[in-house]
Amino acid sequence: MNKTLYIALLPLSFILYACASDCQPKPYAYFRIELPPVEYRQTDSLGPYTTEISVNSHSDKTDSHWSTPSDKWINLTYPQLNATIHLSYKHITPDQLQTVTEESRTLVYKHVIRADNIIESYYEDSINSVYGVMYELTGNAASPAQFYMTDSTHNFLRGAVYFNNLPNYDSIMPCATYIENDLVHIIETLRWNN
Repeated sequence: MNKTLYIALLPLSFILYACASDCQPKPYAYFRIELPPVEYRQTDSLGPYTTEISVNSHSDKTDSHWSTPSDKWINLTYPQLNATIHLSYKHITPDQLQTVTEESRTLVYKHVIRADNIIESYYEDSINSVYGVMYELTGNAASPAQFYMTDSTHNFLRGAVYFNNLPNYDSIMPCATYIENDLVHIIETLRWNN
C-alpha cells in the first residue's frame, strides 16, 4: 500500500511544483546570422569603371546586360545574405546630369512611405573626379541603401540594395549594415576608365 501511495503522489508533486513558478512568454527573436568575413577583390569587368567588390558577391554579367554602349547594368548577388546590389551605368552629357540625379533621388524617395528615415551622405573625391550621394533608409523600406556617383561630365553610376524577402528592418539589419559597408567600399574605390 505504501508503494502505491508513493506512485500516486509522485505525479501530483510534479504538478504542484510546476505550478509554483510564474510562467512568462519568451520574447520574439531572430535567428543569428553568421556574416562572412570582409574581403575585397579588384574588378574591371563591370563596365567603364573599376572598383573593389566583395569576394562574397557574384556578378551576373552577361551580354544581354550590355545592350547599348551608353547604358550598362549588372547585379552583384550575395547568395549567403539573400541580397542583390543592382548597379546601373549610364554615359551622360553635362546637360543630362541634373535629369539623372533627380531621377535617382526620386527613386530613393519613393520609399518614404515605408522608411522611417532617409539619411543622405555626400561623397567628393576631386582627385579621381568621383562625386555623389549615398542614401541609407531605415525602417521597413524595400531597399535599405542606394547611391549614385558621377564625374559630372560623362559617367553616372547608380546602385540599389534589395533583399529577396519581405522587408523587416529588425531582422535584416545586420545584413543591411554589412552590405552598406560594401557599398561605401565600392564608392571609395570607384575609378572611371575614361
